[in-house]
Amino acid sequence: MKPIEMTLSAWGPYREEETIDFSGFDGNGLFLIAGPTGSGKTTIFDGITFALFGETSGEMRERESLRSDFSKEGTETYVNLLFSHNGKIYKIYRSPKYLRPKKRKTGNDEFVEEKERAKLFLPDDKVIEGPKEVTKKVQELLALDYRQFKQTTMLAQGEFTKLLYASPQDKTKIFREIFGTTMYEKFAKNLKEKTKALNV
Repeated sequence: MKPIEMTLSAWGPYREEETIDFSGFDGNGLFLIAGPTGSGKTTIFDGITFALFGETSGEMRERESLRSDFSKEGTETYVNLLFSHNGKIYKIYRSPKYLRPKKRKTGNDEFVEEKERAKLFLPDDKVIEGPKEVTKKVQELLALDYRQFKQTTMLAQGEFTKLLYASPQDKTKIFREIFGTTMYEKFAKNLKEKTKALNV
């Protein structure tokens, strides 16, 4: 999966629309998003991860807290992600659940809840709608779920520290999943059991 362009609207520190063009990195499989604390690195990770899986990039933020506190009443909160995968172009629109002020002040409640919405535009012009349906299709396309995507593709701020201080057993488990060596572990275990049986 290679991000091409992402638009964030009323998202985190962005009160209106902000578009990030990743096309300048075309041909480079690895690039670094760097900057001082508070510069918006995690916001970019959240946008990509939420677009794909409906989840944030780390454990410190909740999906319901993605709407910008600085946005205007009528500004919609959403992320649009254009990306390529296996030579084909896909586009995802996803909006989180959030509260917005009522257009008409009736009753005691001043806010109304906007439900989470999602659309995935496929290369064959088909459109998949619904948060669960889009997430399921993305998992099929990438052959990764949310947890695996975080471990193999995008290491957000704070997650690397967790990896550094993980126990040797946890590190072994993480790297085994990242590099897909589980089959070799099972093979070695079977050999060990057969050798033990022959020596009895």
